[in-house]
Amino acid sequence: MDILAILAGTATGMVLGLFGSGGSIIALPALMYLLHVEPKSAIAMSLGVVAVTATLSAYDHWRRGNVDVRVAMVFGLFGVAGTFAGARLGVATPVVVQLTLFALVMYAAAWRMLKKPAVAPAAGVVATGGGTAALSGCQDFFSPCMGHIALHGVGVGVLTGLVGVGGGFLIVPALVLLSGIPMRQAVGTSLAIVAAKSYAGFAGYAGAVPIDYALMGWFTAVTVLGSFLGTRLAARLSQDLLKRAFAVFLVFVASYILLKSVL
Repeated sequence: MDILAILAGTATGMVLGLFGSGGSIIALPALMYLLHVEPKSAIAMSLGVVAVTATLSAYDHWRRGNVDVRVAMVFGLFGVAGTFAGARLGVATPVVVQLTLFALVMYAAAWRMLKKPAVAPAAGVVATGGGTAALSGCQDFFSPCMGHIALHGVGVGVLTGLVGVGGGFLIVPALVLLSGIPMRQAVGTSLAIVAAKSYAGFAGYAGAVPIDYALMGWFTAVTVLGSFLGTRLAARLSQDLLKRAFAVFLVFVASYILLKSVL
């Protein structure tokens, strides 16, 4: 890999470590435009890269107590089913449709990051000294709260498989609003969910599209190193400034994809 690919892999990991999302949004364009991988193969490989990287980052967060295992199991289980179905659909979907949806997802992610946060506790949630905490209604696997989490898991999962994004930028706010867990814990839980869904998405493409496992392995190794750096930086840098800078970057890359591959 050349220096640009190494920088892209490092950036992919750093974004995952900082925000619990956004890894595929960098990995997919990098594989396509810097490493010249065919679009469908790039979608599959980006899912594989993010799966491994998010797993290691999620483990690091779990050791720090920042993963809600119960919520991750429900969201992840239904997300995996949706992702595998989305991946099988993606194999038969025209590339131009996938790239258009991918660019639109990037615009949506940028809008959410630029929008001023207005997260309020959802019904059944109370504020605590450390953030928000779910009441007992979301601790029961068969509660309406868990039902909403399961439905969101399916929806985000289908999007993950179809266009090759982990969906963390949708998962994090959903976790905060639906289960009431604090932001830092939402990021760690999101990484666990993203990992599970990305494995399912990769499995859905494996065997149906060509995959360069050697290239994916090198890119993954660089990305993993970047993720640990991102996790360490998350506690030191201004989250607001980072989110705004990343949002501008997303708009630029989405516009480039539309101009080069779609329009």
